[in-house]
Amino acid sequence: MRTHPTNSHHPANPHHPRRPATTSATLLTTTAAALMTLVTLTSTASAASAPTPTTPTKPTATSATRPCPESDLKITASAVTPQRPDVLRISAGNRSATPCVIDRIPTVTFGDLDGAAQPDPPAESAPYRLAPGATAYATVRTVTGEPSPSTRTVGFITVAADPAHHGRRFDAAALGAPNGIRVWSPTTTWWRPTAG
Repeated sequence: MRTHPTNSHHPANPHHPRRPATTSATLLTTTAAALMTLVTLTSTASAASAPTPTTPTKPTATSATRPCPESDLKITASAVTPQRPDVLRISAGNRSATPCVIDRIPTVTFGDLDGAAQPDPPAESAPYRLAPGATAYATVRTVTGEPSPSTRTVGFITVAADPAHHGRRFDAAALGAPNGIRVWSPTTTWWRPTAG
């Protein structure tokens, strides 16, 4: 609010009473009070419009995806054709009533040889979800490329759905290879939902 100081250029007007001058202290007090009122109103409006906080809930056993216990899985292996015992079809089925996860890369080992079939295409471990009653499939090639003099022959393979599992053993004769399974740079596909 502006006031006109009384001086020689603005003589006092008896019909226009002079307003008292506002002091700095009064102005500061008024401004502070207005700011406090504004802060209070803003805080109240924010609190009213803010969503009500909720307590996070822990996932239940039915919603959480657990690792598949080995006892819940049905593991199979067979030769794709009798003429090609070096190409195997393997599967892992979830026999439980709840979903669970296996590793997306099957673990296939050969007799007492070190190492396992390498994923094709190359990949790192990751979870693969199996719904209740669902089955995952993969194809294993025990010999890739041109066999070399280093090609080995084994009497069995072991198939596991997860590296932490013991796996299931399949003898060579049951896989159509009575003279043993040849092994050279073996590979496996990732698990997939169909046996294609």
